[in-house]
Amino acid sequence: MNYELLYILWNPDEVAFRLGHFELRWYSLCWLIGLTIGYLLMRWLYRQQKIADSKFEPLFIYVFLGILIGARLGHCIFYEPQYFLTSWEHVVEMFIPIRHMADGDWKFVGYQGLASHGGVAGLLFALWLYCRQMKMPGWVVLDNFGICSCITACFIRLGNLMNSEIIGKVTDVSWAFIFERVDTLPRHPGQLYEAIAYLLFFIVILYIYHKKPEKVGTGFYFGLCLTLIFTFRFFIEYTKEIQEAFEAGLPIDMGQILSIPLIAVGVWSMLRKRKANA
Repeated sequence: MNYELLYILWNPDEVAFRLGHFELRWYSLCWLIGLTIGYLLMRWLYRQQKIADSKFEPLFIYVFLGILIGARLGHCIFYEPQYFLTSWEHVVEMFIPIRHMADGDWKFVGYQGLASHGGVAGLLFALWLYCRQMKMPGWVVLDNFGICSCITACFIRLGNLMNSEIIGKVTDVSWAFIFERVDTLPRHPGQLYEAIAYLLFFIVILYIYHKKPEKVGTGFYFGLCLTLIFTFRFFIEYTKEIQEAFEAGLPIDMGQILSIPLIAVGVWSMLRKRKANA
């Protein structure tokens, strides 16, 4: 059997739709869909748990900014420090979606490079600020995010797939993708593996919540979410190409290094016995 006939040629338009001069890219659209679903799920959880709407309303802005800033800084600091930390012009590019060109001009390029580990760190800091401001129990908020987060992560990885980024290693499996923007070699669709896994994790966590809603506030759902996502992330990295050249000299890549402490936090959160009051 000629498996090459089954390879998927992958080169979609990066733009989902155009309206005059306005363009909405698939990557941005996937982020928006993921965040919107997470927002609606969180509202449902707050109302089911009889938490006042006034405490929910400010949450989205905290979360949106925390994830965006954290993911951006995480990519710049952990994956491209040799570029972003070598001049003030490049430091500015960490925060503003522009690129300083060789001829001295500036070019709008959008936020090219977002790291999920940085996004988690930014989210946790934003939630700490939110809980402090709104006088919310921290573990209740974290557990609710543990219930919602996997579906958002699923859509973010679909956005990576539409961008043909974070590609997998060369393989001869029959379902390989040929990312035509990159080369003509069949590769693991690592982004799709992650998207499918995160969707399944979301279904499992939601099912457990349906059976045991009383565990909200113990850290169980937050810990389960972190443990599932980043344990899977650790092992799926073996199917991916390294993102930056310096990773070639490491025994494990940067994604795996950053996953280990998050797995540890996840396991610790699940094993907590007392119901915490933040």
